Amino acid sequence: MGKTIAEKIIKEHLISGEMIRGEEIGLRIDQTLTQDATGTMAYLELESMGIKRVKTELSVAYIDHNMLQSGFRNSDDHRYIQTVARKHGIYYSRPGNGICHQVHYERFGAPGKTLIGSDSHTPTGGGLSMLAMGAGGMDVAVAMGGGAYYIKMPKIIKINLIGSLRPFVTAKDIILEVLRILGVKGGVGSILEYSGEGVKTLSVPERCTITNMGAELGATTSIFPSDDITKEFLRAQKREEVHRYIDSDDDATYDEVYEINLSTLEPLLACPSSPDNVKKVSELAGKKVDQISIGSCTNSSLLDMMKTAAILRGNTISDSVSLGISPGSRQVLSMLSDSGALGDIIEAGARILECACGPCIGMGFSPNSKGVSLRTFNRNFLGRSGTKDAEVYLVSPETAAASALRGEITDPRSLDVDISKIELPKEYKINDNGIIRPLSLDEAEKAEVIRGPNIKPFPNTYPLPDEIKAEVILKTGDNITTDHIMPAGGKVLPYRSNIPKMSEFCFEVIDENFANRAKEAGKGIIVGGSNYGQGSSREHAALVPLYLGIKAVIAKSFARIHMANLINAGILPLIFNNSDDYDRVKQGDVLAIYGIHNSLENDKVFIKVVSDDGSEWELLTRMEISKRQKEILLAGGLLKYTVNKDA
Repeated sequence: MGKTIAEKIIKEHLISGEMIRGEEIGLRIDQTLTQDATGTMAYLELESMGIKRVKTELSVAYIDHNMLQSGFRNSDDHRYIQTVARKHGIYYSRPGNGICHQVHYERFGAPGKTLIGSDSHTPTGGGLSMLAMGAGGMDVAVAMGGGAYYIKMPKIIKINLIGSLRPFVTAKDIILEVLRILGVKGGVGSILEYSGEGVKTLSVPERCTITNMGAELGATTSIFPSDDITKEFLRAQKREEVHRYIDSDDDATYDEVYEINLSTLEPLLACPSSPDNVKKVSELAGKKVDQISIGSCTNSSLLDMMKTAAILRGNTISDSVSLGISPGSRQVLSMLSDSGALGDIIEAGARILECACGPCIGMGFSPNSKGVSLRTFNRNFLGRSGTKDAEVYLVSPETAAASALRGEITDPRSLDVDISKIELPKEYKINDNGIIRPLSLDEAEKAEVIRGPNIKPFPNTYPLPDEIKAEVILKTGDNITTDHIMPAGGKVLPYRSNIPKMSEFCFEVIDENFANRAKEAGKGIIVGGSNYGQGSSREHAALVPLYLGIKAVIAKSFARIHMANLINAGILPLIFNNSDDYDRVKQGDVLAIYGIHNSLENDKVFIKVVSDDGSEWELLTRMEISKRQKEILLAGGLLKYTVNKDA
């Protein structure tokens, strides 16, 4: 039987388990990446394991999130990351060098390699035919130490692309169409593999836009073939030597198959406040817009910026609009400057922001109150922009630029401009002095790791008790994101290495009293709906509840990375055996979970529920975790499990 692209790469990297759908497998990891919002904790974890030198082929620490250096905290974290990276064999990408995913596929990514990163949009590398997956910081630390990365063997979903895109219809519209079809839960437990004649019409940056936003489907990752287009891109980046051809076999089998005719697509947008709330741009044309932001790891490539510049050239943005543009890397910014395109953007009235994540994570450039903001980003979750009551729409750079000129949502097909002849360069400008190489082994022995006062120790984890009796501190609805659990933004991100301080902000988007209530209770349980923990890979969404005394989370279903992060932190994740029972459990109920250790054997956990009125009933839950994950819980989290195993 033939194999898919993903199956071929998995087979090459398989350390343990069998390639049977749903079974746990362990993979050898070639490359890792971190960014500064998650990196500090990941490197503290690496140090705590006693790892002197990373054992991957390549590991890179990027600075792209916490860029507002107001006060000492972010600067101290950056200094810590730089010193720990150089000492332990990790490349360091300076602040301003660019967004991790953009820089990584430009300068480091290679077809057929495995990559995990402490950022949920690491699957961007799938556009370069990497098996690239988002993971929690602890998983990344273990991989840097030479350990395997464990996932359940995913289903493989084939997305067959036929036809070709019409003018002003983009790769962003392709992934929005996939989101419209499958929804934010449609990729859970799956790898999306793109194929068909339409693939040959898409450049590597366009493919990376699609794989980047595949994270919004809940997918393990997304992947494209490695072909002549991949080879040409790597040649232009002066890295042709890492190329290899990879494609699925003709007789490969898939669990699901969908077909999208690119020729019939039109400009799309995602309406507030979910990436799968997709409509046609033409349906909302004429709606007044206050703010527009072009950039993020989804749409900040040179190709995106050149098309934006061509639309803005010789024009002035609407008086009613504030336009901010974030080039994805210093390479992109430099080439924009050399070509004159940067001047076109500036002359049109745009603000040029840093080569960083910035507005995508609420780090500056927040919309006005009740403002309408169009963003070329991947997420429009409630409050993520930094303004809770803003209306945030996700669009392509072409739709964003057109709307900036008219001050209202505009179908870019109505513009009198030709951008069809804009192509990728034959050669990119190469200057890697924004990347600092690690020290040699001899130099590293003498090197000092510098820690600032905001860097606090990793919170204590404890072996899983046989009994948990605690109050339901919070009950949430469906599709709770890690932004709900642990917000980003300029107010919170500087405390990413200070779990006690971060705890003050936990769940504040939906319940301002949660943190105080949890602290007063001393211990508690959270009840959630379906797809609990979707979104970012930030392990802080597990570590902060751990610090606040959360012992278990019971939900209808979990997002993959967050469930792994809960287990890694030693928090018990349980699933309602009957989803109707979710409605019966109330916030304030006391839950008694007995005989947990024996329950690990059969994956069924019975819970006695005592309601406010004194009534009692029995709740049946289940576990969907592997034998290894059970051992992690019993040990008290991944770090203790790893240290004990290696002792």
